Amino acid sequence: MYDIIIIGAGPGGYVAAIRARQLGLKVLLIEKAQVGGTCLNRGCIPTKAYHKDAHFIKDLAKSPQFGVTLSGWQFSLAQAWENKQKVVETLVAGIRRLLQAYGIEVLQAQAGLVDGHTVLADGVQHHGRFILLATGSIPAVLDVPGMDLPGVMNSDEILDLQELPARMVIIGGGVIGLEFASIFQSFGSQVTVIEYLPALLNTLDEELGKRLGVFLKRQGIHVMTSTGVQKIELEKDGLLVKAEGKKGAVQVESDAVLVAAGRLPFTAGLNLDRAGIKTGPKGFVQVDHTYKTSLHNVYAIGDVIGGQMLAHVASEEGIAAVESMAGIRSRSASPLVPSCVFTIPEIASVGLSEQQAKERGMKYRSGKFQFAANGKALTMAESDGVVKVLVDEDDVIIGVHIIGPHASDLIMEGLALMEQGATRGQAVDMIHPHPTLSEALREAILDAGGEAIHLAPARK
Repeated sequence: MYDIIIIGAGPGGYVAAIRARQLGLKVLLIEKAQVGGTCLNRGCIPTKAYHKDAHFIKDLAKSPQFGVTLSGWQFSLAQAWENKQKVVETLVAGIRRLLQAYGIEVLQAQAGLVDGHTVLADGVQHHGRFILLATGSIPAVLDVPGMDLPGVMNSDEILDLQELPARMVIIGGGVIGLEFASIFQSFGSQVTVIEYLPALLNTLDEELGKRLGVFLKRQGIHVMTSTGVQKIELEKDGLLVKAEGKKGAVQVESDAVLVAAGRLPFTAGLNLDRAGIKTGPKGFVQVDHTYKTSLHNVYAIGDVIGGQMLAHVASEEGIAAVESMAGIRSRSASPLVPSCVFTIPEIASVGLSEQQAKERGMKYRSGKFQFAANGKALTMAESDGVVKVLVDEDDVIIGVHIIGPHASDLIMEGLALMEQGATRGQAVDMIHPHPTLSEALREAILDAGGEAIHLAPARK
């Protein structure tokens, strides 16, 4: 009898397993494929390896600005793929060693529920006081003719490409689609993004999506919003994507099509209905504030429950769920969740967007500062972007939104300030080192009170 049986060894499951062992609990971790889940094997890590390649190529194009003249260079997707695989394999091996060091039993098998205390894995029953579902998500499939044609891929399959397509259509203007758009455009593909909704990155502050759209177009990426794909056809020279846009029918020829239209919970084989676990819209498992499902002693975390489908959210939920099982405390993960988008330039956001503040009827002020006026950004030749800060009527910081160099690193300061309930005044009292990108955040906070030093005053 185990204390906890965890199904799924992604960033939610394996982190939960380690925390459980730290609490002295006996754990069985079941994973049908590789530890690390989607994040490590088919998502966050491999795409960031490609993002580094893409950024390096962008830097090569800027080399004359740094006094460097290149006689020539060429890019190999096959070699980039090999490097990506080495990174993934290194991290997978590291997690396996970590699990072994904690004495966590790992079973590679397909698992399903029998009841609230029993899991069936490859024909063998295993019993536990608690069960934790951490099975993650899978790419959604569009109900569009031609989705099964050769050359039409999801976000898992595109990571196996070793030859660069000359032309690529990406269906979906969300995080996944736009990250791949930046990557493959930098690699040398001619990229077209087709988004059904009127705006890119519609879950983030509206201004971020608008500004990114401008930067993507400047890089040569063709972006079509308010456009729905109707059909994909196979032609002699590749694929033909037929869509309906604001100005009528459009057709785009392509050598590869990436479908990045969201993700759905992975629950195949879990036997949720038979076990009596309730699910909500689109099949996401329903849980309470402690991540307990409708079945006593069964919990669920991560992408399989929906919400913010991010690796770091799954990890925090896994820790919270295990601590609840252990009777330490009953809590949810922090409501302040930073979100990062690894496009070029990067995007990061935490807290309320302007739209959300307006919808809530809040009185707020915004402050902005362009990276074009930041000394460090100029020395890096990365001046595209802006920092935007929102404060409420009590001067408390309620949102930080960044598009620009190292946005994913800078957002942590915004999160730390908001977690402490810092006011604008408290934030600007912190001395920021010079010259750094972080000065742009301080200037944006200052600007929310009309006090920015390196920003010309508005004309009266």
